[in-house]
Amino acid sequence: MRPAIAPAVTVDKLTKKYGSQVVVNKLSFTAQPGRVLGFLGPNGSGKTTTLRMLLGLARPSSGVALIGGRRYTDYEYPASVIGASLDSGSFHPGRSGRNHLRVLAEATGTEPSRVDEVLDMVGLLQDGKRRVKGYSLGMRQRLGLAAALLTDPTVLVLDEPINGLDPEGIRWIRELLRYLATEGKNVIVSSHVLTEVQQTVDDVVIINEGRLVFSGSMADLGRRAGTRVIVDSPDRAQLAAALSAAGLVFSQREGHFVLDESTAAQVGHIAFSAGVELSHLSEPRIALEDVFMSIIAESTQVLPFATAAITAVDDDEEDDPAVATPAESDDPVTRSEDAGVSAERNPVPAHPAEAEPDPMDGEPTVAAEPASAAAEPPAAQVAPAAKAPENAAEVSTDEK
Repeated sequence: MRPAIAPAVTVDKLTKKYGSQVVVNKLSFTAQPGRVLGFLGPNGSGKTTTLRMLLGLARPSSGVALIGGRRYTDYEYPASVIGASLDSGSFHPGRSGRNHLRVLAEATGTEPSRVDEVLDMVGLLQDGKRRVKGYSLGMRQRLGLAAALLTDPTVLVLDEPINGLDPEGIRWIRELLRYLATEGKNVIVSSHVLTEVQQTVDDVVIINEGRLVFSGSMADLGRRAGTRVIVDSPDRAQLAAALSAAGLVFSQREGHFVLDESTAAQVGHIAFSAGVELSHLSEPRIALEDVFMSIIAESTQVLPFATAAITAVDDDEEDDPAVATPAESDDPVTRSEDAGVSAERNPVPAHPAEAEPDPMDGEPTVAAEPASAAAEPPAAQVAPAAKAPENAAEVSTDEK
């Protein structure tokens, strides 16, 4: 049953290990309804693995990720509660954007009329009949967002949704996410660049190397920015002596002095008292991006190359003797146990490498791959409540 209001998302001591490698390490944070949470960290920091565990696509080694106090897999119809877009490349390239959504609507029990509603909402209504292989990256991002919004869920999880959008598209998605939050939805947006989301999010969670390094509001992060003083003089030696005599700590960069724990008034007074002529004195505010990069740098562990490199995992190192396989995410490795979960929770069939025409467009069906070829399941966008048909041609709706 769908919650009357958007539930909180709680991650508590969440940990994921692949053999001896810890990808997510005792991570804890909470995302509140009616707000947009920016889930930030450099590539490979564990963001996508965390979101996959939240969506039931990967099994935690320990800890929990809960939506309204329940695991994703505990909901009878999870797609009515949470919508997600984790991979803009998971669409069948030979299928039209509209038909992709119609398949998901059939699988989730959503009214067919909702398909055109969300296409219009994301600005793809005129391009809905085009095959996805002709979409730009930005258009695929919009289609992924349409898929996440299809069931009108109360929780949205979007992995790097701004990637590939032009400036107009970035402004559009910022306004849309803010609007969804004002409607009471719980919105989680991941990114590896703070400047992409700082005008959109209310709260920020920053992780690095799988560990939490900052959690708070944008206002909290802004207070860490502070200011710095930039000063210069025709006689830098005399200025340096005056600053040192006053006990101020400074550094010389690009032909001027920088002080991080002083004010322009204080530095100006010291220079005036010492009779030092100044050619420049300013107090610019430190950019939030600099604060973000500083937090990441301070939390980065310097490891020897041998231990930092990704190594093969022995079968006996995990309870499940699965073979490690590469991940299509920002994280270094993933295991076939997670791929199995992905296939179970996202039954929409994977597309072959060579796109064939979509059978829903009245053309020949997709050619079957040889039995020896291992089809890799796509990342989930909207996890359906009921299993989708194995052959897309079984869907009774017809493209108009």
